[in-house]
Amino acid sequence: QVQLVESGGGLVQAGGSLRLSCAASERTFSSYAMGWFRQAPGKEREFVAAIIQSGGSTSYQDSLKGRFTISRDNAKNTLYLQMNSLKPEDTAVYYCAANVFTWRTDWAGGKGYDYWGQGTQVTVSS
Repeated sequence: QVQLVESGGGLVQAGGSLRLSCAASERTFSSYAMGWFRQAPGKEREFVAAIIQSGGSTSYQDSLKGRFTISRDNAKNTLYLQMNSLKPEDTAVYYCAANVFTWRTDWAGGKGYDYWGQGTQVTVSS
């Protein structure tokens, strides 16, 4: 069972940037599609972005395209989320997750994620 640990969250002013990281415990990291999700207070968890095993294909929540970029470094077993032009409505706990059964799930749509990290808080002040 892969363990995921997020880092890089914090407090930032509107218009600023943050880069989140997600470190995986296993070398099988390269076998999984990976995704980022977020949950704001009082709201349901929502899909942010996903990336296929090789990094050659990505998917984003439509409203975040152009501001957020997902990437991965399989040699370092690490997933990233670069967030630019942050807005107060981006405030949430951000989670990374691993999708094991990529071939039979809608990984690009944020479905079928099996393993989750504990989350990292991102707060954007106005």
